[in-house]
Amino acid sequence: MSYVTSHPINAKWPAENPDILQLYSFPTPNGVKASIALEEMAIPYEAHKVTLADADVKSPEFLALNPNNKIPAIIDPNGPDGEAVTLFESGAILIYLAEKSGILMGSNATEKAHVIQWLMFQMGGLGPMLGQLGFFWKFAGSEYEDKRPQQRYVDEAKRLLAVLERELDDKDWITGQYSIADIAIAPWLRALDFYGAKEVVGWEDHKNLVAYLERFLERPAVQKGLVTPPRD
Repeated sequence: MSYVTSHPINAKWPAENPDILQLYSFPTPNGVKASIALEEMAIPYEAHKVTLADADVKSPEFLALNPNNKIPAIIDPNGPDGEAVTLFESGAILIYLAEKSGILMGSNATEKAHVIQWLMFQMGGLGPMLGQLGFFWKFAGSEYEDKRPQQRYVDEAKRLLAVLERELDDKDWITGQYSIADIAIAPWLRALDFYGAKEVVGWEDHKNLVAYLERFLERPAVQKGLVTPPRD
């Protein structure tokens, strides 16, 4: 019995090919980071749809892989030390996959540091703040009578977009070459459309970002990763 087939998660999401990397995810801005990276790196993998419903993410099977009950998570039966590796947190997964494949994290230590810097910018700033913007602009928070929280996240979203806009003044990608930092950042920019918040943050005034997101979405691996695993 392989590591994958013996893991509790396999009882709910059985692997067809337990010898390759297993992805447990859903196509959210965080979820597609892993699928896009796997496609870009041409790492063989099998995708399992884990919805955001409690029946999935709070099931004993999924909690056995990720006690934080969030997607994405992976099992790599072919870890670097000859043992299986389990991981959650999209940023950690991106770094792991980049090191496994040897690409998309710079070609030297300095470049790697810059890629990780912008990855952390997304993990600690852009993702959480745009997520809050979505809550207060589109979802339950939009109904709050007190609009100060909503305005706080609109303003912070504008600030973060301005940071990225300036950084992209003279380059196509955030560190100069395509990397896992872009795979982390761009899906969250795309989420502004889903939130219906592009106008309120002045998206069209950010010419560098508009072109940046278009370049990102034109990549074949991105197009495949955005719909893996499929929602339906």
